[in-house]
Amino acid sequence: MTDYRSLHRHRSFFEGWYFRHQGADGAVAFIPGVSISKQGKKSTFVQVITKSGSFNQTYPYTAFRACRKNFSVRIGRNVFTEKGVHIDMNGPGLHCTGEIRYGPLTPISSDIMGPFRLIPFMECNHGVISMKHSLTGSVTLNGESISMDGGIGYIEKDWGSSFPSSYLWVQCNRFSDSSCSVMVSIAEIPFCGTRFQGCIAVVCFQGREYRFATYRGVKIIRCSETGFILKQGDYLLEADILSKPAHQLLAPQSGEMSRVIRENMSAAARFRLYENNLLLFDLTGDEVGFEYVK
Repeated sequence: MTDYRSLHRHRSFFEGWYFRHQGADGAVAFIPGVSISKQGKKSTFVQVITKSGSFNQTYPYTAFRACRKNFSVRIGRNVFTEKGVHIDMNGPGLHCTGEIRYGPLTPISSDIMGPFRLIPFMECNHGVISMKHSLTGSVTLNGESISMDGGIGYIEKDWGSSFPSSYLWVQCNRFSDSSCSVMVSIAEIPFCGTRFQGCIAVVCFQGREYRFATYRGVKIIRCSETGFILKQGDYLLEADILSKPAHQLLAPQSGEMSRVIRENMSAAARFRLYENNLLLFDLTGDEVGFEYVK
């Protein structure tokens, strides 16, 4: 998941990483990425989202650097690695500086895309780099200091031509039971002239990984802006989303960052996991990352 897909692409392509940080002072996410239009114009960007707002700063493509040997992305003075992030952004309405350091990452057991990773024409591909890792450090955003000491981080990435036309995405790793972390994505997938509703999801709980996916026969019983229910074999995962005001982000459409979506950084959500109708956990998370696009 740390290799770079955009280096030899010439049109209608995007590649982006999502670095999410949750601390006592709140949550902040950085989204660095590369955008290549239908005409082959390349640019790079860093988006920032917090509980209170969102920002986007674009850079010329020459500001982008990626290291093949180690996971490292540099855009201007901003550096993103498996060891942490260094932020130095100045733009209209945005001044953000600081450094957040990471403890050891916790990747999932195998590629979340399963056999779909072998298909070269997928509209959007997804990767989970770390479900949970410890944080230290802080960032200052427009004069407000946000400490991440003792916080929790999460990293994922996406690449392809466009985000799905409709989808649900939710991520949380802040529960009363610190062993629990959740990522769920349900989306409309174009495939060989047809469309289907696909799902990829991971629950890590008390040292065990539970995987829900289309390629494992998951059934999507419910999917809406108020939550979802997934059934797969003996397991059932459900969530109720208590959404709060979301903030604007840019998303790719045919490679260009021209589509407007909204993400909630601080929703509350109640998650329940069952095995053979036996409740394994019933946990409510705060500062849940949530997107619902219809």
